[in-house]
Amino acid sequence: MDTSAPHGILHCEFLFEVAPFPSCHASTLAEVNGSLVAAWFGGSHEKHPDVGIWAARCEAGRWSAPIEVANGLVSPASRHPCWNPVLFQPREGPLLLFYKVGPSPSRWWGMLRRSDDGGRSWSKPERLPAGILGPVKNKPVQLPGGDIVCPSSTEDGGWRVHFERANAGCTTWQTTGPVNDGRTIGAIQPSLLVHGDTHLQAVGRTQQGRVFTVESWDAGRTWGTMTLLDLPNPDSGTDALTLGDGRFLLVYNHTATGRSPLNVAVSEDGRRWMPVLTLEDTPGEFSYPAVIQTSDGLVHITYTWKRRRIQHVVLDPARLQTPEHPAP
Repeated sequence: MDTSAPHGILHCEFLFEVAPFPSCHASTLAEVNGSLVAAWFGGSHEKHPDVGIWAARCEAGRWSAPIEVANGLVSPASRHPCWNPVLFQPREGPLLLFYKVGPSPSRWWGMLRRSDDGGRSWSKPERLPAGILGPVKNKPVQLPGGDIVCPSSTEDGGWRVHFERANAGCTTWQTTGPVNDGRTIGAIQPSLLVHGDTHLQAVGRTQQGRVFTVESWDAGRTWGTMTLLDLPNPDSGTDALTLGDGRFLLVYNHTATGRSPLNVAVSEDGRRWMPVLTLEDTPGEFSYPAVIQTSDGLVHITYTWKRRRIQHVVLDPARLQTPEHPAP
């Protein structure tokens, strides 16, 4: 679908119409040398051992056919499902593909593959160090000095958020440990917002019916107290980013229950949010968004469409009106 973009939507499309898997979920997106790369998990259904990580590339406006780029094969007699891929392109070096392998979110482990050619081919899978999961759903951020901060979380012993810090080559790792107790607020799957060189904010999914927020003033080494924003969250994944104009953008389900509608909100400060756009509002599941801003200034969002396809939407952020930033 193409529109005249009165509300910011420039283009909508499915990444694929036909695929060798009946179910898909948890997409991720990255820009590499002006082209887009997307990945997601696909297979018989979530948790089935045949679920692998699939990817496609978009060049000259056309998406390639999906190909499987990772699976959970442990041995000829053992295979586990794959989960939650996260693509990330550092300022230098190969494209990174983080993903999880294991029987369930409480027992999975972190994996990493690298691509030197924009997602056409991949290195051998690397298992991340013990106690390190990598970004659990949403993209990392790279700090001015080169270190990469990964938003992560665990689901065993309560839903708890933590952050992992790697050098630019992802060869050395550190972790903060949990920043919430998992009881007062049960939270997972953070997204990182950048307010300044050392001021970071994380927002994401909770079991308390609202989106959480927590902030760091020392580049992610320590974090303050987690609180809840005045935005609903029906226990479903979100994603967010810092726009080039300094505003913040969040994609989420603006509802207390279910996974429709799927919405976009914008904020000037990361704390007060204004819903500005509805992406989906019909019955069904529209969930687990991923969002990036590309070098041309446009915003690209992918999300799960009824567990059967991955939808891709392109927005012009200049048309996402707020009181401080009226649309042209």
